[in-house]
Amino acid sequence: MKNLITILCIALSINLTMAQTYHFPEESGEHEGTWLQWPHQHQHGITYRNRVEQTWVDMTKALQTNEKVHIIAYNETEKQRIINILEKAKVALKNVDFKIYPTDDVWIRDNGPIFVKDINGNILIENWGFNGWGEKYDFERCDKIPSKIGKDLGIKVIELGEKMVNEGGSVETDGNGVLMACKSSVISQEKEAIRNLGMTQGEAEDMFKKYYGVSKVIWLDGVTGLDVTDMHIDGFMKFVNHNTMLTMKDDDLLELGLSESDVEKLYSATNTKGKEYQKVYVPATKNKVKTAYGKQLEDKGSYVNYYVANKVVLVPNYGDVNDKIANAIIQKQYPDRKVIGIDVRNLYENGGMIHCVTQQQPAGKLLK
Repeated sequence: MKNLITILCIALSINLTMAQTYHFPEESGEHEGTWLQWPHQHQHGITYRNRVEQTWVDMTKALQTNEKVHIIAYNETEKQRIINILEKAKVALKNVDFKIYPTDDVWIRDNGPIFVKDINGNILIENWGFNGWGEKYDFERCDKIPSKIGKDLGIKVIELGEKMVNEGGSVETDGNGVLMACKSSVISQEKEAIRNLGMTQGEAEDMFKKYYGVSKVIWLDGVTGLDVTDMHIDGFMKFVNHNTMLTMKDDDLLELGLSESDVEKLYSATNTKGKEYQKVYVPATKNKVKTAYGKQLEDKGSYVNYYVANKVVLVPNYGDVNDKIANAIIQKQYPDRKVIGIDVRNLYENGGMIHCVTQQQPAGKLLK
């Protein structure tokens, strides 16, 4: 009898542990739709808006044929303006809907909802706190977006902001138990780039294991202060599947700012079975990026910051000779999807690319 009670207690403990663990589905899994925060003039002005919003038109056009596109507009006036722009561009609106929420900016990968599944496969939202990449920019409006989406969808929201800030672009998962991140954008304690003051590496790992459903966390050091994000992983590395990562050759990585030790850690990373990931390499742009309106920027562009949707893969393009080469390499990794190059030259001036401004909602039943 005593042994039976012990077994039941162990089983109950396991069940309770499982009940408290969530799973972040692979980006390449089936989507219900994609969320976009449309650029507006209320934070950075009309010139900024006009320069970047063609990227949103192109993304919406590419995505709406195979999944929903949920567009967040600043207000009703902006909503109507966006509709007019899309209609003028001959973008079908059947699969496009709108939510009216004031935002600070466009980076929904970092401030938006993290859609996860519970042990029964039901979908809910994790609302990790967002603090403008260490309070570098205004963030109060964007920080509220996950809760607002949850309320409108009538879906359960797990509020994690009091425990940890976490930008979606700062982590990458292989869909099979591994998460990779840079310490610089997750647990930096350096002035003007603070993330999660006082949080230890172990405490961050515990949060990721519970709320992303992973069993292994691989850390790169990253670089604090190199850019606004303090080096997000999605700028130079992406898991294609459980066994394969797509990244760049060491010369390009070093030019982007990675240290030699981080390059070695990246290349030698292993999955949960201890097997080193196969590497697929894409080049950076051959030349430093020049905006569509002629401004010469100081950096080359990355193609790794792409977005995998239901039937298409949206790849950042720069009007560079390597666009075609990178598109072809990525196309080989997703033979059942069509690669579409999206011009991000003007967006890149502001520090981001395609993955930075998209957020997937997996297909499935919502947990009310």
